[in-house]
Amino acid sequence: MAPYASDDAVDAARDEDPRSGRRKAARYAVPVAVVGVAAVTIGLVPALADSGDPDLPKISAQQLVEKIARSDVQQLSGTVKISTDLGLPELGGLENSLLSGADKGSGDGSSADPRTRLTELVSGTHTLRVAADGPDRQKLSLLESGAEYSLIHDGKDVWGYDSKSNEVHHSTAAGSGGHGAEPPAMPKDFADKALKSVDDTTSVTVDGTAQVAGRDAYKLLIKPRQSGTTVGAISIAVDARTGLPLKFTLTPSGGGAAVVDAGFTRVSFAEPAASTFDFTPPKGAKVTEEKDGSPGREHAPGNGGKFRDGSPARGHAPRDGGEFAKGLGGATVLGKGWTSVAAFDTGAKGGLPTGAEGGDLGGFLGSLGEPVSGAFGKGTVFSTRLVNALITDDGKVYAGAVTKDALVKAADAAK
Repeated sequence: MAPYASDDAVDAARDEDPRSGRRKAARYAVPVAVVGVAAVTIGLVPALADSGDPDLPKISAQQLVEKIARSDVQQLSGTVKISTDLGLPELGGLENSLLSGADKGSGDGSSADPRTRLTELVSGTHTLRVAADGPDRQKLSLLESGAEYSLIHDGKDVWGYDSKSNEVHHSTAAGSGGHGAEPPAMPKDFADKALKSVDDTTSVTVDGTAQVAGRDAYKLLIKPRQSGTTVGAISIAVDARTGLPLKFTLTPSGGGAAVVDAGFTRVSFAEPAASTFDFTPPKGAKVTEEKDGSPGREHAPGNGGKFRDGSPARGHAPRDGGEFAKGLGGATVLGKGWTSVAAFDTGAKGGLPTGAEGGDLGGFLGSLGEPVSGAFGKGTVFSTRLVNALITDDGKVYAGAVTKDALVKAADAAK
């Protein structure tokens, strides 16, 4: 079996000139900037392929990261299985309803609206059928028992279709807010975000080889070098020929099952049939049209509008306070690397709502959390297997992929 060389550090990015005439598919292109992080600690112990795994040529961790960055997959089709276990409390299905409703302020109430429908992926195990033909044509289908939800991007059109309710959602780039063509469910999406988190607090090694969906792959292993984070390790299986991540697994520092496990069970890089991306609202379907960011309005099937689709800017890792902090209302970022904590002030005093103000909500939420105290005062910690959040009685919120103790310590230091 072939050993896999490792580097002492990852130097500045070595961005290669793109091949002429090739379009970069934004959906599958990892920014080459991710290979330019300075001083990443790389393990010196060579990794060997396990018995039965493919015997591939030697490759260093830096070379494998660069291989991912150069990946330019334009066409594919296949099946992805995604399992998410955040350790959310069992509420008889209420937890999924709460998660689905969290984004409804920007949705239109349609069961076909991707902004509410794709929140289902944050919990449980799901099977997705995916296809892509360049940057202008993608399709994702969420397979369910006796039903299917499909999200189709074809040129200027983005359609969402729920076969169970026979509802259709049609949007423009301005109206969709970029949600339409960029569902965060592919191994590539998770790998991209993980690689952006790599800095000098991270160990990156090549951890042998594997076969994923019948493809030979290298395994890239990312591990935090800091204590206090809930992230144990991230494993990315990278297609040896194309550089496309085929499988992403995040295991928590506390052990047990993976928090996120997303991987292809079948994949082909042949051009999908053009008919894959065709969509016409079925007869009798209720169609909701969304335009210019305004709430959707229903209309008879066949009155679909035309628009230009756009891709959203990808967020930054929490350590740089980018889109993550903006999404939390202008949060500031405390600490560095994997133990960074986002902090913001809600302006609400008195902790969780109770009595006439909050009904039973305060007591209900309080039962899900753990009371804590420190230099910051008093508050309640809400925990999952990956992300913990502290809400203090004076309206401050601290959140991150850190342990409860690290969260309280960050709140104390910020006082």
